[in-house]
Amino acid sequence: MNNRLFIGIAGGSGSGKTTLAKHLSHYFGDRLSLLRHDDYYKAQSDLTIEERASLNFDHPDAFDTSLLIEHMDELRAGHDIACPIYNYSLHDRSTDVRLVKSTEVIVLEGILIFENPEILKRLDIKIYVDTDADVRIIRRIKRDVSERGRDLDSVISQYFATVKPMHEAFVEPSKRHADIIVPEGGMNRVALEMIIHRIISHMDSNQKGE
Repeated sequence: MNNRLFIGIAGGSGSGKTTLAKHLSHYFGDRLSLLRHDDYYKAQSDLTIEERASLNFDHPDAFDTSLLIEHMDELRAGHDIACPIYNYSLHDRSTDVRLVKSTEVIVLEGILIFENPEILKRLDIKIYVDTDADVRIIRRIKRDVSERGRDLDSVISQYFATVKPMHEAFVEPSKRHADIIVPEGGMNRVALEMIIHRIISHMDSNQKGE
């Protein structure tokens, strides 16, 4: 069985980590699978939508970490998984799931994936996307309003209430675990090319080992 390469891409909200992950996915196609930490937010169907909207989604306790670790181990063992899907408009896990295949390379992206020791030790390459805070908040506002159905006031309130303090408490300190720090995420073409080259090297070594 081929060795799976697990790549973690962390960084603050709006840093560009999702763009970087998508570039890798487009380049390698069905030889690479994507996992999003956001999809592992805990199910909150027992709460009203108003109660769910007031939760702190930027704290490690907001995530179903045990399920994510279970799925990472399944993928490492060569088994496909049924990944949950998060609904941003409802602030809750969807009833649908998404098939994620156990491919040669699996990319996990999320704000807090370097904060948890059990997730960390399952990652072969750890990339932190480092982007200026002003750029991140502007990107977050544009994304949440246009793509996630949020209003401007709620996005700004959430940023100052939880996003900024949780970034300073958990996300920024986790940068010390990174193997590579990439300024500007998916916009950094030099870093993207270096990461692609590293993945190709892994795939070539797998083929030689067969």
